[in-house]
Amino acid sequence: MKLINYINFRKLLEPPYIDSIEWSKWHVFWLDERVIPKDHEDSNYKLANDGFLYKVPILPGNVYAINDKLSTEGAADNYEACLKNLVNRNVIALYEASGFPKFDLMLLGMGPDGHVASLFPSHPLLKENEKLVTFIKDSPKPPPERITFTFPVINSSTYIALVITGADEAGAVQTALGKSQNSVKLHVQMVSPEGKLTWFLDKDAASKL
Repeated sequence: MKLINYINFRKLLEPPYIDSIEWSKWHVFWLDERVIPKDHEDSNYKLANDGFLYKVPILPGNVYAINDKLSTEGAADNYEACLKNLVNRNVIALYEASGFPKFDLMLLGMGPDGHVASLFPSHPLLKENEKLVTFIKDSPKPPPERITFTFPVINSSTYIALVITGADEAGAVQTALGKSQNSVKLHVQMVSPEGKLTWFLDKDAASKL
């Protein structure tokens, strides 16, 4: 959730934005999360909460953190059940064409290897097309145990902001956007929402374009 720092969400904490936004309509989810305590320094929840959420009047019941007391598999199943319940209550819309939940906005990052969420290269989770939320216990990046939305859910979004920063990602950006002789297809190129996809790059990430 480091994306909050780079997509200028902090501007929303300032007037006139903070007083003009209908915060009661916001529902906040984690499309991937590390299965660690919420107060751990590597927790996406902690990063988002400390940097943004506790500073705005979003209803506490509209912030859906994972249950970090469960096993990794249990946390994924619990989060999927939460999403299905919210769909049944018409809190989350359903994209009729795919049958998957339709989120208004997803914030995605990308790793130097071209992965998004916790969907890593050569991992079987890339082919998951039935579950909404799944889990991984052998993430190549620590911590190893995580939950993640699947590609069908990601691609049912109305809008995806793909926010990429840093020189380490420049090569993958070059390959993904077709500015390279490399014919390898990266997993970030599997991001193809039903709505709109916008790339946000800083100078370093865009340095090879």
